[in-house]
Parts: sequence; structure tokens; C-alpha cells
Amino acid sequence: MGVFRLSLLAVASLAVSCAGAHAGCRTVVGSADMVTTDLAKFMANAALKNAIAAHGLKPSGEIKLTCREDTFTTYCKASRPACG
Repeated sequence: MGVFRLSLLAVASLAVSCAGAHAGCRTVVGSADMVTTDLAKFMANAALKNAIAAHGLKPSGEIKLTCREDTFTTYCKASRPACG
């Protein structure tokens, strides 16, 4: 079995209020670069959940998940509105 570099990145994006959004809301992002698609999806969602909790926000709205398959890994990004 080859050795793959696995990484996990949880990032909170800048607060940007959209028209019609609740006051104090922002879009929070969690991402993961993993060996399998299922693992990348799971870890991106976990990173998103941790980023929301770390900033003391409450989730609002639905999770948007996008994935991109590379040669040896899959990168997934999960984003969701969250409010303070």
C-alpha cells in the first residue's frame, strides 16, 4: 500500500451578509483532501461542524457539498450559513 498524504482543513470564511439573510450570519466552510470520496465527504462535513462550533455559531440553512477527484485523492468542500 502506498503512503498518501492526508490533510484536513477547517476554515471559516469572511462574514458576508446576503440580501434577506439573518443579521450576524456568515458562510462557514470545512474542507478535506482524502484518499476516497466517502472519506472526503465525511471529513469535510466534520470540519464544517467543528468550524461552526469553534466560532460559537448556530447552523442555519442547508449544507452545500462539492467534490473534485484528483489523481490519488478527492477534495471536498462543505459550506453552510451559520448565525451568531
